[in-house]
Amino acid sequence: MKLDKVLSISGKPGLYELKAQTRGGFVAESMLDGKKISVNLRHNVSLLSEIAIYTYTEEVPLREVFQKISEKQNGGEAISHKESKAKLEEYFSEILPDYDEERVYVSDIKKIIQWYNLLVSKGYTDFSKAEDTAAEEESAEEEEETTGKKQPKDSGGEEE
Repeated sequence: MKLDKVLSISGKPGLYELKAQTRGGFVAESMLDGKKISVNLRHNVSLLSEIAIYTYTEEVPLREVFQKISEKQNGGEAISHKESKAKLEEYFSEILPDYDEERVYVSDIKKIIQWYNLLVSKGYTDFSKAEDTAAEEESAEEEEETTGKKQPKDSGGEEE
């Protein structure tokens, strides 16, 4: 399962996995209780792969925040989302030191930690962007086929 198949539906608790598309929307399965629901265009739905967190310099994709939490916790669950405001803010500032404290609320931090813990409890621990690495490998293979030369992975310029 990739983050582009995981949904947050406003007004509904937890996360949902996209299962199938229908004429008027799609079918999603709750990661909390396994129940399937029909979601139509009236629902406010967000893909986790499209969510980003504000920092003072840029917006950091949620996937990267999850990756940082995973590294800090060695792949295990994070602190409870029910901890005190001070503990949550302290923990989050360890994960993302330059997050914008005016635009990222404690409710957002709670949600991020709750989502992370839910994903880890369901066995989802790979938060790296698999699409990028697959596209880079595919591009390198195509280059090798057309030129007969193997491109180094980190080359930023052209060969002479």
